[in-house]
Amino acid sequence: MNHLGEIISLVVAVSWTVTALFADKASHRLGSMTANVLRLTMAIVFLGVLLWVTVGHPYPVYASGQAWWWLALSALVGYVFGDWCLFNCYLSIGARFGQLFMTLAPPMAAIAGWAILGETLSWKSMLAMAVTLSGIAISILSRGSGHRVHLTLPFKGVLLGLGAGLGQGVGLVLSKVGLQYYADAIPADAPRLMADMLPFASTMIRAVVGAAGFLGLMALQRDLPRLRTAVRDKVGMRYALIMTLFGPVLGVSLSLMAVQYTNAGIASTLMALTPVFILFPYAFIYKQRIKLREILGVAVSMTGVALFFLL
Repeated sequence: MNHLGEIISLVVAVSWTVTALFADKASHRLGSMTANVLRLTMAIVFLGVLLWVTVGHPYPVYASGQAWWWLALSALVGYVFGDWCLFNCYLSIGARFGQLFMTLAPPMAAIAGWAILGETLSWKSMLAMAVTLSGIAISILSRGSGHRVHLTLPFKGVLLGLGAGLGQGVGLVLSKVGLQYYADAIPADAPRLMADMLPFASTMIRAVVGAAGFLGLMALQRDLPRLRTAVRDKVGMRYALIMTLFGPVLGVSLSLMAVQYTNAGIASTLMALTPVFILFPYAFIYKQRIKLREILGVAVSMTGVALFFLL
């Protein structure tokens, strides 16, 4: 089938749009940390079943100590810090603007790759960063009286959005290191599918550490009783289940499949269209008017993302 990879990539973007919309709802109904604990716990169960069926072990077998260390670190940065910022960002400025800030993940990953892995930071990457930041600036800044520029969003929400993009980007680079250590630790007589399932096994490690991190934060805040209340909330649990299925389960699976059928740069660019896809359903659900400036800002940011992957 022609363009199968591109079609799958667009389905991934839609899947992550659904995830963002229900994460917004779950955060408001259950609380950001409670929603994250439930999401990651469900993901652990689904991933465990998937690994059991495919490689015969319902846990990340063969992972070395170094793989655990780097993947755990990526979970603390990407899940605990990044997703804490993202879900609280939803509470402050909504999923529509929260997803716009996630276009910062590629620039942050590029900087982290340069700092941690010694990867080259080319002028093309710098240009892509500038374009992405310009798009975000167009969306969140406006001129007031006396031509003074001011934020159109709460400053707290902007900081949380920046933190979400930073956590996602740096966490991605750290997980890349952990994934390589995991791959090196797989013995020659391992099940044939183990190499294909490696991203899922690595995601399970990250989910375990992420869930433990959020539980630890809730314990420090003496907020664990909120989990018992959340589990009895049928509507809230439905939101958590939907964002788990469309995020860590379906979204990750299809994203891995997409790069098998098309160029990775094209797939990554199409999968990053969530800020575009979320504009109109979010505006419809929450009865919000979309300004031309916001559409232009999203378009410019997406151009920056495309430059990252396609130049």
